[in-house]
Amino acid sequence: MSFPWAKQYEPKHPLMKWVDDRLPLPRFVYNAVGAGYPVPRNLNYFWNFGVLAGMFLALQIVTGIVLAMHYAANAGIAFDSVEHIMRDVNAGWFIRYAHANGASMFLLVVYIHIARGLWYGSYKAPREMVWLLGVVIFLLMMATAFMGYVLPWGQMSFWGAQVITGFFSAIPGVGETIRVWLLGGFAPDNSALNRFFSLHYLLPFVILGVVILHIWALHIPGSNNPTGVEVKSEQDTVPFHPYYTAKDGVGVGVALLIFAALIFYAPNLLGHPDNYIPANPLSTPAHIVPEWYFLPFYAILKAFTFDFLWIPAKLWGVLAMFGSILLLFFLPWLDTSPVRSANYRPTYRIFLWILLVDVLVLGYIGGAAPTPAVILIGQIATIYYFAHFLLILPIVSMMERPRPLPNSITEAVLAGKGGTSPAQTALATE
Repeated sequence: MSFPWAKQYEPKHPLMKWVDDRLPLPRFVYNAVGAGYPVPRNLNYFWNFGVLAGMFLALQIVTGIVLAMHYAANAGIAFDSVEHIMRDVNAGWFIRYAHANGASMFLLVVYIHIARGLWYGSYKAPREMVWLLGVVIFLLMMATAFMGYVLPWGQMSFWGAQVITGFFSAIPGVGETIRVWLLGGFAPDNSALNRFFSLHYLLPFVILGVVILHIWALHIPGSNNPTGVEVKSEQDTVPFHPYYTAKDGVGVGVALLIFAALIFYAPNLLGHPDNYIPANPLSTPAHIVPEWYFLPFYAILKAFTFDFLWIPAKLWGVLAMFGSILLLFFLPWLDTSPVRSANYRPTYRIFLWILLVDVLVLGYIGGAAPTPAVILIGQIATIYYFAHFLLILPIVSMMERPRPLPNSITEAVLAGKGGTSPAQTALATE
């Protein structure tokens, strides 16, 4: 977005002027993350998570490149090559733990980033393209994380690949062909490991490209803010640097402290014990579960236990699992309320909290043993998940009576209402 009051880049040093005339990269950086990019003055710490996601993406790429130098994508020695990295490579244990736990941190900050978008209506016009590109990034991340989970070739890696790719065979006519094409054979083996390794190495760079488009699309309308009111004057904004670079620096520092604590004190906390056993095609684990960040979608997959109409339960599960993510593409058009921020939408806010609880329940169900009670709860939670987006959200959008919006961001800030967190807002008296 072009702001008439934005500072213009003026190189002082002759060398910088020479570079800017021939390759305006300094000008681009200045306008993207410097004083030449005005942003709303009331952004809270939930806006840190986009920067944190970029930081963890960079960390995953750097550590992944180093690990690829020592990893062997061969079913016979893949597990041993990971042990070699851990025991024999200089600082190999640190790089491996940073990469494995970095994936969890990356997905965690992205989930919070998505939750912030849902709360503050960052998917609404004119930022639909920002949201759509963000969902594409999320899908690419899920694919990358799944293929990365297979590479250590432990018990859970092997059987996770066996089970998840097996669901593609439920697609009528072409399902088994797709499964064989994905694996390069009829069961996970050398071909599957090589394919997954190749794609796992490639996709982070594809994600990086889409992230650039995501940021580019964001800079056209400018950032959303906690009030959901558009920028109207220079008083509503401050330069990105130094105000938000400093604020992002605080967020980065806290995130790195948590990350360091995870690596140094609990590096295997988020890993499954069975994945520290070499893959054995003749021994099925008692309970096959994916990584924690897949658990809600795995619960949706498992929720379908009987055939309905002419479609088998297995295919319903696959369709529902992918549909639960694809629904997010249509969110800008399912929510028709003109008010963006949940701070001013009391009814929407209640159902958003219920959705959060529902997703947490799905996460628990995804990792629990499939008893009849667990399956029933998972089915109820799955029904509510789809009902929230397809029924509740459109109805609330039409019938809700939002609170009055401030006339400007500055008015909200001066009234002390511009930067409240979702928790503070939910506890506030209407």
